[in-house]
Amino acid sequence: MLAQLPPALQKLHLPLRLKLWDGNQFDLGPEPSVTIVVKDPQLVAEFTHPSLDLLGTAFVEGKLELEGSVKEVIRVCDELSQALVEEEDTRPTRIHHDKEIDAASISYHYDLSNEFYQLWLDRDMAYSCGYFETGEETLDEAQQAKFRLLCRKLRLKPGEYLLDVGCGWGGLARFAAREYGVKVFGITLSKEQLALGRERVKAEGLQDKVDLQLLDYRDLPQDGRFDKIVSVGMFEHVGHANLNEYCNILFNAVREGGLVMNHGITAKHTDGRPVGRGAGDFIDRYVFPNGELPHLSMITAEISEAGLEVVDVESLRLHYARTLDHWSQRLENNLETAAKMVPEKTLRIWRLYLAGCAYAFAHGWINIDQILATKPHADGSIELPPTRADIYR
Repeated sequence: MLAQLPPALQKLHLPLRLKLWDGNQFDLGPEPSVTIVVKDPQLVAEFTHPSLDLLGTAFVEGKLELEGSVKEVIRVCDELSQALVEEEDTRPTRIHHDKEIDAASISYHYDLSNEFYQLWLDRDMAYSCGYFETGEETLDEAQQAKFRLLCRKLRLKPGEYLLDVGCGWGGLARFAAREYGVKVFGITLSKEQLALGRERVKAEGLQDKVDLQLLDYRDLPQDGRFDKIVSVGMFEHVGHANLNEYCNILFNAVREGGLVMNHGITAKHTDGRPVGRGAGDFIDRYVFPNGELPHLSMITAEISEAGLEVVDVESLRLHYARTLDHWSQRLENNLETAAKMVPEKTLRIWRLYLAGCAYAFAHGWINIDQILATKPHADGSIELPPTRADIYR
């Protein structure tokens, strides 16, 4: 039985059981917590170089099964990959982005099923990092705290006009209108998000304050009509090559003295190359086609070159790890219901994606930053208090 496995695997010591297609099984260590059931004999030879992309793809395509808690599966598979695969030092390929490509990519991910997302997101369907002020918050509480933090950083005042770029299902837009008395113009490229978002705006009686539209950010008005701009979890879809255009559009959309908040996932390396021994390739293929993560230094440079002044940066990496743990556990608790909403292959993708991203944020493979910038007046003055103390009062 041992001879059936490549020598590299035989030398490992992991809490992992390999169960082969012929019924034979081999433990790579005592008390295995995870079992990989190999259904395709050709996979065994590839286990000498088990990238996370290889393992994830084989699971999604039904060539192997993974037994054990999904959180433990991710941990043990990463240890397996670390032992046998070196991190590649390849520079990222810049992807061409245009309106048609971006619309298709957004539709692929966000038009999946509103009901599926409702199954594991919070009540407002905030599909972004929550904010855990004590660490004891529920998911709903953490997302409300995130909305409040964004609004306070933007120093929203009643009557102001807020642009929400990538508004999703409109949770933040409704919160800002309801709690801070602002008027909100929100844009998305997802038809499913727009339909449900508008339903929720109407249900709360906020039609006079919240206007959600299907619109590409490149078609935004450039007359400085907005007092404040917020972009949450959107610029990851812009692409490195388009960051300059994206930042210039935000600069021209906001008035002098206004504020721009960019809240998004950032890369570990300054050149934006991915980490995780193939995890990024898996996500690009199955989850976020054409997504690109810039490093914090890259996006702040583009924001500055556009003419905005960065005034505050905060990393929320561990907050996102906790958020994803919540999402993953909620999905795992509702697998039977989820299986009736989406195809089996899709459910396999999302189980790995949510648990894998929780692991990635916890281990520093990726980060998430809130970057607050202002558009100074012609004389250099800005409309901000001298300290950040007002945010936390």
